[in-house]
Amino acid sequence: MTITVVGLDGGALPPGAAQALAGATVVVGAPHQLAAVPVPAVAQVLGPTQLDELPSTSPAVVLASGDPGFFGIVRLLRSRGLRPVVLPARSTVAQAFALLGRSWDDAAVVSAHGRLLRRALNVCRARPAVAVLTGPKAGAAQIRAGLAGWRRTVLVAEDLGGPDERVRPYHGGPVRDPHLVLCLADDNAVPPRSWIAGGEPVPPATGWALAEAEFSHRAGLITKSEVRALALARLAPGPGRLVWDVGAGCGSVGVECARLGAAVIAVERDPGQCARLAANAHTHGVDIRVVEGHAPAVLDQLPEPDAVFVGGGGPDVVRAAAQAAPRVVVAVVGLDRVAPCRAALREAGHLVDGVQLAASRFAELPDGSVRLSATNPVIVLWGSR
Repeated sequence: MTITVVGLDGGALPPGAAQALAGATVVVGAPHQLAAVPVPAVAQVLGPTQLDELPSTSPAVVLASGDPGFFGIVRLLRSRGLRPVVLPARSTVAQAFALLGRSWDDAAVVSAHGRLLRRALNVCRARPAVAVLTGPKAGAAQIRAGLAGWRRTVLVAEDLGGPDERVRPYHGGPVRDPHLVLCLADDNAVPPRSWIAGGEPVPPATGWALAEAEFSHRAGLITKSEVRALALARLAPGPGRLVWDVGAGCGSVGVECARLGAAVIAVERDPGQCARLAANAHTHGVDIRVVEGHAPAVLDQLPEPDAVFVGGGGPDVVRAAAQAAPRVVVAVVGLDRVAPCRAALREAGHLVDGVQLAASRFAELPDGSVRLSATNPVIVLWGSR
């Protein structure tokens, strides 16, 4: 069987598409796609959900939007052992950014079509330029609502390929399909010249568990790099994930999570530390939402996290974190807090483990040799469920 996948973008058919359609005995497509092409009168017409009914021998044409190899139907056909001939049109992402007059090699592209919206939202929260392929219950309205509290411009590219196609700021209301959403930290910014599409890869080339000197902090009040290394391993931050950094202080853990691609909300009650945290995020080129307030009271107002780091606060904060997230890491200095924090994790159904970290670092002596200088011991607890 010969299967030809034809991309549609509202313009002329791709080269070879008219011939493929003329010789097809089966044409698969949505009603608006079928209306846009010359379907032979003798051809059997199937909907997109009827791929299982494709005959094994007859030539068939499958209609798709834009570039069918980009989050499209080509993957599904290949997974069924079929090797289609693909005649692509312009992708909807390329159309949207062209309408905006902006380059897009720096933009991350995520799909919420038939997928978890929260993962796409977390990429929008973390990255400065994102295009979202939308779907039912995962359109412009839901994306805009999910970005409340983040400094983002939400643009909708609607009626792509139609007579009224346009890109406009989205403030609510109906949208003409087909549409996708552009989420930009600054819609007027000229993105820096890069060497790789989609923005800099994560993890960053400079590594993680950065030295304390890489952060502005107050009188040594910072989670030490050895503790951060273990915390990051247990938090597992990455693209599509949301991390709360509670009792964030200068924000070293939150900044590290954001550098690894996660969306981050930092909760801190001290206004001075909040300002320092924001400065550290800016220095390291990441976007962190800073919430000034007391935990656990403010936690109920935040979107659902994938992981929580508790760097400050008692068992009540740990308990709230454990109820909210499947992964929780707690840094404890006072021995009297270990048992109640461990109990709070277990009460929420977490499997709990922990370790004491007591690192001794090299310190130079006047003669050029080194001695070991001990850092304060820290107990790290973590829970997972």
